Amino acid sequence: MITKADTYFTKGCGRCARFATPDCSTRTWADGLAALRRLCRDAGLGETVKWGHPCYTHAGRNIALIGAFRTDFRLTLFDAALLDDPGNLLQRRGPNSREADMLRFTDPAQVAGHAAAIRAFLHQAKAHAEAGRTAPKTRAPLDLPVELTDALDTDADLAQAFRALTPGRQRSYAIALAGAKKPETRLARIARFRPRILAGKGATEG
Repeated sequence: MITKADTYFTKGCGRCARFATPDCSTRTWADGLAALRRLCRDAGLGETVKWGHPCYTHAGRNIALIGAFRTDFRLTLFDAALLDDPGNLLQRRGPNSREADMLRFTDPAQVAGHAAAIRAFLHQAKAHAEAGRTAPKTRAPLDLPVELTDALDTDADLAQAFRALTPGRQRSYAIALAGAKKPETRLARIARFRPRILAGKGATEG
């Protein structure tokens, strides 16, 4: 992966074979990415690279991250739960995301249209960073499929092991089972997952 922000804006993140080619998503959205970069730098944020992407910081805290994809480019805001969003511009990154923390663009011109709101978000984020405020960690209730709740009710060892898992590992099983449409598929997955749960592992851990 890259180590300098300038490389991202000229060649890409270095995480796939499209790096430094015309097919790289950073080339598709070059104008929009440059506009986001200007807004972040004009806001007085420090620029570094984290996870192969330009990351903007202030007062020792991550403030924003720029990313480019095939279908869009994005500005993701850290601790977004602290931010006022009167225009409801922030979106969730995916169905399992707990907070709306991202601005998604499908046209470089959209950055100029939302420039005032972006500046406001960055100004707020800087103030929160300077004050040392962080977003409260909210734990969304687990929505477990009935097949798993039945299994936990009838298997004391499984129930004890499941309760001992970290919230993230518990959620990994809820997500893995939610992807199965048929009850018999969910039951088969529960049987396959049982040794992992007893071993204190998540659904995707070996």
